[in-house]
Amino acid sequence: MPTEPRDSAAGTPSDWPGKRLGLPATGRLSIARLGRRIAALLIDQAPAYLLAFAFFRSSDGIIDGLALTLIFATLQVVFIPTIGGSLGHRLLGMRVVAVGGGWVGPWRPIVRTVLLLLVIPAVVWDADQRGMHDRLAGTVLVRY
Repeated sequence: MPTEPRDSAAGTPSDWPGKRLGLPATGRLSIARLGRRIAALLIDQAPAYLLAFAFFRSSDGIIDGLALTLIFATLQVVFIPTIGGSLGHRLLGMRVVAVGGGWVGPWRPIVRTVLLLLVIPAVVWDADQRGMHDRLAGTVLVRY
């Protein structure tokens, strides 16, 4: 993972993550930073765990892992195109947007979520601090 973003056209260091995408360095529409992303992920896990605990646990109280994963994925796929991000994203002032602008549509959240569930694509970043799951889905997580 590069520690200093590079401008792909000139090969020189970029001033800030998202500059190559035309995003500001700070404030509204700037790239969402790691701490906020991790907090959002933890917030997103809470309703998934609650629903799995309520409806998909065995008599000894063990939650079905597959059900938990499917609930988490469903919440991501439903909320990203409808409210612009997951519950955690929105509560922490972030939004998932298409790189080219416009509505993310139904396919981008599906691709993004499947790759997020694989974990590795989400922790492999580019110079703009976008995970591979966002790059392949054509999305970017910004402050809003």
